[in-house]
Amino acid sequence: MARNKHPEETVNLILDAASRLFLKKGYEHTSIQDIISQLGGLSKGAVYHHFKSKEDILEAVTDRMTAQSSQMLAFIRDREDLNGLEKLKTIFQSSVGHPVQDEIFETAPDFSKNPQLLFSLLHDTIEKSAPEYILPVIRQGISDGSIQADYPEQLAELILLVVNIWMNPMIMDSTEEETVRKFMVFRQMMQGFGLDIADDGMLERVQKLASVYQKCR
Repeated sequence: MARNKHPEETVNLILDAASRLFLKKGYEHTSIQDIISQLGGLSKGAVYHHFKSKEDILEAVTDRMTAQSSQMLAFIRDREDLNGLEKLKTIFQSSVGHPVQDEIFETAPDFSKNPQLLFSLLHDTIEKSAPEYILPVIRQGISDGSIQADYPEQLAELILLVVNIWMNPMIMDSTEEETVRKFMVFRQMMQGFGLDIADDGMLERVQKLASVYQKCR
């Protein structure tokens, strides 16, 4: 492969190959060498020029897969035809139902062996997702009267930590049954806050994702 490729093109080639292999073999069973062998002669040094590790490649693959989801969340956040509570429910329905979730759960790594990835997820949840997408919606809900919350920042973080970490079978290695029970607790907790945002359709979807993950482990 020629070395005068634009860096962005090279990165995309690496991510394309990694995505295919993660889906076919699974993250844990894919090596850096497996990825390199799909790149038509690109050297290991060239790959490491763009990515420090396989974990970095997975993060980039996931970021690319979820870019569309981020755009969707921003669109819902900025809609003018919904109140805060309606936006919050729409965000979770759309996030759980988005087809990209199936790909993410199919390529999921063993987080118990990848503390860096787990920290990255925690950091993004607290520093990016909560303040950029959930907090503005909660603040709007407080303003329009559809949400009551004395501590909106902490509520935004709590909701996402429960959904992204505790209720996530990829993180907790939960069975379908355990995931269903956690969802029911999440629903009760949200209702206690006056946030009726979790419905049976979301439950079915979460259960399906748990099944996808367990089958691909």
